[in-house]
Amino acid sequence: MKADLIVGIQWGDEGKGKIVDRLALDYDMVCRSQGGHNAGHTIWVDGVKFALHLIPSGVLNPHATNVIGNGVVLCPEAIIKEMEQFEGLEGRLFISDKAHLNLPYHALIDQAKEKLKGDKAIGTTGKGIGPAYSDKINRVGRRVGELLNPEKLTQSILEYFEQNRAIFDVLDISTPTESELFAELTGYKEKLEVHITNTTNLVWKALDENKRVLLEGAQGTMLDIDHGTYPYVTSSSTVSAGACTGLGLNPKDIGIVTGITKAYCTRVGNGPFPTEDFGVDGDTMADVGKEFGTTTGRKRRCGWFDAVAVKHAGRLNGCDQLSLMKLDVLDGFKTIKICTAYEINGETIDYVPTDLDDVTPVYEEIAGWDSVVGVRDFDALHPNAKAYINKIEEVTGVKVGIISTSPERDDTIIRG
Repeated sequence: MKADLIVGIQWGDEGKGKIVDRLALDYDMVCRSQGGHNAGHTIWVDGVKFALHLIPSGVLNPHATNVIGNGVVLCPEAIIKEMEQFEGLEGRLFISDKAHLNLPYHALIDQAKEKLKGDKAIGTTGKGIGPAYSDKINRVGRRVGELLNPEKLTQSILEYFEQNRAIFDVLDISTPTESELFAELTGYKEKLEVHITNTTNLVWKALDENKRVLLEGAQGTMLDIDHGTYPYVTSSSTVSAGACTGLGLNPKDIGIVTGITKAYCTRVGNGPFPTEDFGVDGDTMADVGKEFGTTTGRKRRCGWFDAVAVKHAGRLNGCDQLSLMKLDVLDGFKTIKICTAYEINGETIDYVPTDLDDVTPVYEEIAGWDSVVGVRDFDALHPNAKAYINKIEEVTGVKVGIISTSPERDDTIIRG
């Protein structure tokens, strides 16, 4: 059996949580491959809102096993708090012993460095994700499995502080006392040890037993550390290939790849955003779409659908289909724009260049529609909404196989 994959193909916040939650009803295992608690998935079920940051979106399927892979940086305090939303997670939630720890001092480093950058700040969430990944790459990070021996881990962290004393002094970050640190780590162990295991073997076993496995990541393709709008990116590989390294799979293990995209575009933080709308339309998208970060509460920048970027991301991820989210947010617009090309230095191009700072979007316009809220059958959509979807398929070269028409789980069109 192969593992199916959900991947964001814009700048994150595409609505992966709802689709994974919807699809997870038919899967035995849902696995998170990368990122940290800077990511946020919002899921609505029967009018009840669930905000997930680290726990895989399959948690709302009582029959699904949920796996946090080795590619994730895990904040113990954050996941313990998140786990309080749910009951009966023992035996249903597993955390890789090889995932790296994101501890309180990582957040302090993150915030201090962003402050020092002033108006050149990247716009991180300040959750410590970048510093945790930096420690991992520098081979000085601590892994989740080390929580099982808090005494030894305490000494390792104190040595880390001593070795980096000059840096911590400049950033005005104090060293925790041995007793405080030991108590903190012991508390994490007590809450998490039953969930810590070798998740690579767990996922392999599920696939070998022909279990249905669904993989999800965090953020989106345009925030990928290699392929995104560097340096305004996240610190991990957000593309489909990153799911393999983040869970211990090989490319042959991957089945259907579904790219998640909004019917418009949003971005949080700084960095280029060619189709950003600075006028009334952008404000309307933000207000109607409730475009405020699940994790930070920051207002998202909004703009029109960038089919050039989605085409690029579709190829990069090997997307078999697109899932178009929040189509209902565009209800009531007289006309709707879609970016079908870029202009740069007087030339029209249909690909994503390395630097997006100087591109100008080339738009086509499609007549709007009244409402698609709650529509669950493609044929019942307004003709103009169908025309919009057809144009997306034409420019991106990828079929739109799933369409969301409201935040509710069941207001979803699954096309055959």
